[in-house]
Amino acid sequence: MVERVPMSTQGYERLRDELRQLEKVDRFEVVKAIEVARAHGDLKENAEYHAAKERQGHIEGRIMELKDKLGRAEVINCLDVPTGRAVFGTVVSLLDLETDDTICYQLLGTEEADVKKGSISVFSPLGRSILGKEVGDEVIAKTPGGVREFEVIEIVASTFP
Repeated sequence: MVERVPMSTQGYERLRDELRQLEKVDRFEVVKAIEVARAHGDLKENAEYHAAKERQGHIEGRIMELKDKLGRAEVINCLDVPTGRAVFGTVVSLLDLETDDTICYQLLGTEEADVKKGSISVFSPLGRSILGKEVGDEVIAKTPGGVREFEVIEIVASTFP
C-alpha cells in the first residue's frame, strides 16, 4: 500500500511548479553547461565540468523526489476542512500558558512547514499534540526546548500563509 502524503492545494501547486521548472528549464541549462565545460578540454581537472555534473545529479534527484511526493499526494483544500477539531489544514490559535502569548499555526505537511511563515508540520511534536484538539483543550507539547503548555483558543479554515 502506498503511503499517502497530506498536502494543501497550494503546496501541491508549488511542488508541481518546481518540478516543471526543473524538467523544462534547469535540466536543459545544466546539459548546456556540461557541453560548454567539455569543450574546454581535459575533464579530469575541469572544475566547471565537475560542478555541472554535480548540479545535474542534484536536479535529477530532486525531480525523482518531487515525482514521488506528487504521486503520493493526498491534496486537501484547506478552505474545506472541518473546524470543530484541529485537523490538517486548519489554522490553530494557541495561548501559551506560561507567557500568555498567542501564537497561530496552520497545520500542514512536512514539505510545506515553515515556522517563519506560520505553518508547522502535523508530524512535528507540537503538530502531533495539537491534532484532534478542540477550542478550550489544553495542549502539552514535548518540544526540543522542553515541555510547553498551551490552550487552543481558535480553529479556523484558511489558506494562509
